[in-house]
Amino acid sequence: MNVSVQRRIASNLFKVGKNRVSFDNSKLDEIKEAITKDDIRALVESGAIKIKNKRGVAGSRAKSNMLQKSKGRRKGPGSRKGKWTSRNPTKKSWMNKIRLQRHFLEELKSKSLLDVKNYRNLRNKCKGGFFRSRRHLKLYINENNLINKK
Repeated sequence: MNVSVQRRIASNLFKVGKNRVSFDNSKLDEIKEAITKDDIRALVESGAIKIKNKRGVAGSRAKSNMLQKSKGRRKGPGSRKGKWTSRNPTKKSWMNKIRLQRHFLEELKSKSLLDVKNYRNLRNKCKGGFFRSRRHLKLYINENNLINKK
């Protein structure tokens, strides 16, 4: 018995996919005679045509996936959507870098290993993006002998 037209009408009517429309096998004769949207609506109300619920993600599966992600897994190239800069914004990476460098300079100043003039100069260089990292800053300080010898 071909009821593909009725399936299509029901799926359009209830805005669901064709696979979510199921028919009661005992009432197929009634369903085959239904040719209008009103007929289909009446059959849905009577229970001859059923609209299946959407399948969701099981809670246990979602939980296990989140556990794996917290361990750092499931983050390979196949799982990524978006550029590296959208996953790790440039502003955030800049903030982390500049804070690290400033804390390092602050530490050196508090231990009185840097005098105020050098501290200011280095801090301004940090602000201008002169140093790539904390390690680069350390290297620059050592090469230019900016550390105060006690």
